[in-house]
Amino acid sequence: MTPHEGSRHALVFGASGLVGRHLVLTLAEAGAKVTAAVRTAESGSRVERWVSEHGLTRSISTTIVDFDAPEVVSGGPSAFPSITEIHNCAGSYRFGMTAEEARSANVGIVEKLIDFATDLPNLQRVVHVSGYRVGGQDPKSVPWSDDHRASVYKELGAYEASKVESDAIFQARALEHGVPWTIVNPSSVIGDSATGESDQYIGLAGTIEQIWDGAAAALPGNQSTFLPIVTVDYLAAFMTAAAVDPAAEGMAYWVLDDDTPPLADLLTHVGRHLGAKVPRVRIPIGVIKRLPQQITKADPETLTFMSADRYPTASAVEFADRHGIHTPDALLSLERWADYLAAHRFGAALTDSRRFVDVGGLRTFELGVPGSSRVVLPGLPVNADTWAAVAAGIAGRVVDLPGLGLSGGVGVQDWEQWLPAVVAGESADLVGHSIGAAAAVVAADRLPEQVKSLTLIAPFFLQPPIGLSARLRPLVCAYLRHANPTRLSRLLTGSEASAAALDSSVSDLERSTAKRVAEHLALAESKQWRSELQETLGRFSGPVLIITGSNDPIAPDAVEHLESLPNVELRSVPGAGHHPQLTHSDALVDLLNGSIV
Repeated sequence: MTPHEGSRHALVFGASGLVGRHLVLTLAEAGAKVTAAVRTAESGSRVERWVSEHGLTRSISTTIVDFDAPEVVSGGPSAFPSITEIHNCAGSYRFGMTAEEARSANVGIVEKLIDFATDLPNLQRVVHVSGYRVGGQDPKSVPWSDDHRASVYKELGAYEASKVESDAIFQARALEHGVPWTIVNPSSVIGDSATGESDQYIGLAGTIEQIWDGAAAALPGNQSTFLPIVTVDYLAAFMTAAAVDPAAEGMAYWVLDDDTPPLADLLTHVGRHLGAKVPRVRIPIGVIKRLPQQITKADPETLTFMSADRYPTASAVEFADRHGIHTPDALLSLERWADYLAAHRFGAALTDSRRFVDVGGLRTFELGVPGSSRVVLPGLPVNADTWAAVAAGIAGRVVDLPGLGLSGGVGVQDWEQWLPAVVAGESADLVGHSIGAAAAVVAADRLPEQVKSLTLIAPFFLQPPIGLSARLRPLVCAYLRHANPTRLSRLLTGSEASAAALDSSVSDLERSTAKRVAEHLALAESKQWRSELQETLGRFSGPVLIITGSNDPIAPDAVEHLESLPNVELRSVPGAGHHPQLTHSDALVDLLNGSIV
């Protein structure tokens, strides 16, 4: 134990941000009393909830911070006599700001924070988050002249220039007031090394999103372009240790992973891991800077971060080794981070119950309750997202079929190895929709001891064929690839009301799945396969519930046979069509909860 650990009280500014939340958690787990400084009570509640959800069993406190007020926190320094350390994670990480906005967000905060820290009676350290491209400024250069400031802001852009200026001012003001300090200069902060969790979608994450979406025509940089990373949990552990290490006082540490691959190699690795089409062309950063932004789609402020520069990391490496802080594997951390970003659709889907899992060797997307025996297999041309409300209502999980939605693989040919892994473990209640109903029936036939019940929703093989249009794969593919949510909603439900719920399905179709959906639709018209599936269903002896919309009934010649089977129950949802999960989710949940024991 260090001399301070028994009475540590940490005040964390910027506690609601990516770094701040992880730092609050790490400090509390290290035994420190923690006060999270946040801008609103709602933000404070979110931080408290987040650390609790991430395993913290003790409580933290919160306080409201207002950097525009005479006192940055209510009561001023006298209200915090027990504070021993301050961590400054506050500021604005945003491109496109004006110089005035950036200075207010990043420079003004530093000035007011040091003024506040000066009067804390038991303060032993202020740890300030600067940046790997901006750290190491000369405090003797403060104050900057107007001409120098204008020149720096013009050259670097408002965000980076404000961080350069705040680095210099932090040191100068702390030295002037006798405030003990440590600076950490992190590189691009990515998600947690174990889970990939992150809610930061600009910078490197934005470039990965372009590759994921197929919007990147070329990769930036060459073999010397170095955009280093650091995982957020590693950075939090480093700051937690630095605040109480006497040797860290007055030190600036460059905290980054020197083993980060060159930028283009990094992007290639991540793109291939995500199953995206990775551009082969590489464009030097100097060329990108000269091209119009409408062509490159690159924010000019991000380009200064892409260089061949290396950084003085030796002291940080020595510090981390001395404190037993181990650097996570760079490529594995990048993969987990990319998975988290893609599973949450780069910020478009914010719920936590989303993940990629390995199912029979295939990278598979699922949402809902992990490990639930109630497994929903979606139909065409939609994805797991359209079943999220139903999954929540039945405490189940939805799994995108191979090659569809966000899952890897190519299609039905993957089912042989994939389906046994889906139903492995506890006996499953399978809920299959449309072509997902076929997958459920195949699983039940091959693994009867693992499938407890079947619920088939709009099973295509028991309904009249669509007809010739489904066999015209190129036309179907082109239509789906260019369909917007409103048009797709009208096609699937006869109304535009489900357009918002279909946004992600349209994104998947446009990005990669339209061709495979068209292939599956054509396969669904096969008389032989439909007949085989009907025979296969007849061999299953467990309970079977078949749900159809009243506007999308089973073929008349199949009804009499199904009604004669003692283990089969037929139910209809009044007013529903082929996609009741979009139009009648509550009624569907009621039926499913009544049928699954």
